[in-house]
Amino acid sequence: MKFVVKPGVSKGRALIPASKSHTIRAVFIAALADGESVIRNPLQSSDSHSALEAVNRLGAEVETSESVWRIYGTGGRISAPPSPVNVGNSGTTARFVLSTASLGLAPITITGDVQTSSRPMGPLLSALQSIGARVSCTTGTLPATVEGPIDGGSVSVDGTTSQYLSSLLIHTPLAPRGAQMVLTSLNEKPYVDMTLKWLDELDIEYERDGYSMFRVRGGQVYPPFDKIMPGDFSSAAFFACLGAIPGNEVTLLGLDMDDIQGDKAIINYLTQMGAVVTFEKEGIRVKGAKLKGVDLDLNATPDALPALAALASLADGVTTLGNVPQARIKETDRISVMAGELGKMGIRCVEKPDALVIHGGSPQGAKVSGHGDHRVVMSLAVIASAADGVTEISAAEAVKVTFPNFGDLFSSCGGRLTTIP
Repeated sequence: MKFVVKPGVSKGRALIPASKSHTIRAVFIAALADGESVIRNPLQSSDSHSALEAVNRLGAEVETSESVWRIYGTGGRISAPPSPVNVGNSGTTARFVLSTASLGLAPITITGDVQTSSRPMGPLLSALQSIGARVSCTTGTLPATVEGPIDGGSVSVDGTTSQYLSSLLIHTPLAPRGAQMVLTSLNEKPYVDMTLKWLDELDIEYERDGYSMFRVRGGQVYPPFDKIMPGDFSSAAFFACLGAIPGNEVTLLGLDMDDIQGDKAIINYLTQMGAVVTFEKEGIRVKGAKLKGVDLDLNATPDALPALAALASLADGVTTLGNVPQARIKETDRISVMAGELGKMGIRCVEKPDALVIHGGSPQGAKVSGHGDHRVVMSLAVIASAADGVTEISAAEAVKVTFPNFGDLFSSCGGRLTTIP
């Protein structure tokens, strides 16, 4: 599928879909709970559906409708399916389900699509081995086979991606001895804060020393819950950046600035760049203005890099998106991919090991690739709307991972986007 985007002015309102991070956490915790949990306003996307299918394959019963999912949990009694569990393109699901498999009594094989099978899983698998799992994996990537049950104990956790720690925090309360997890560093701290908020709300007991040590009591069971999923600030970033383009104005609906999501920092980032942001009763209004280059530390908000890189193409001066080495191990190497695709549009970018430096200019329409990465596709659509000429974005079907109605919503805000199957 391709997006063809022509330049134009965007003014409108955008109802942001539910949070992927909250929805996937809700699915896995509900699957571990003892009883019926209700997830309201879930994200309807391929990533969240991958999570649903994974927990269903491991023994949780699932009932779904457009606005409500009901999950009848296993109480931690995991069943081994007769064939591998395929997580598709969902890296979060992959890392969470590996730990779910470690609670089972028989070998469970986890696999994924080509992209997900290239993402590192080795540090998590090593951690699971340290607390009693048996692991069969020769490459440190999927496919991997995990056999439990884990017993618990002390383990060193790699903090390159927060997903390793979140996966262990969610699952080790069900291990008989719990776990003590030690880290020397940690990227993406707000995602761990989100996981801990879920544990707090469900009365799971743990102790912590900042972000360097977490001690979880063993032998616990999750209670069932009934929760509404909030809007996703990671997805909102694209329409926030669209609104920040000079001449544009977009109101973001369905967001809660009091939610724990770290990507709500996008609002502050845009203000620093010169956009006008107002908080109104109906939503968050972002109005375009003259943009300036800035230096931003994105360690806590790596998913914001593609959208901000696109917007920085229009800013006066130089923008540095730094301290974000984990951006290189997402669905794609987003530092390299955004540098390459913006370069095709005439924007000078410089890669650093943990940063992307963008020299603002005048983007030109071009044939670019989304590389099968949903955030890259949406970012390129945003900047294409302000480019000189027509832009054609290949591999645009990737938006279904988190934002299936992106194209329709983009058009409803005035964007001149056509989808070519």
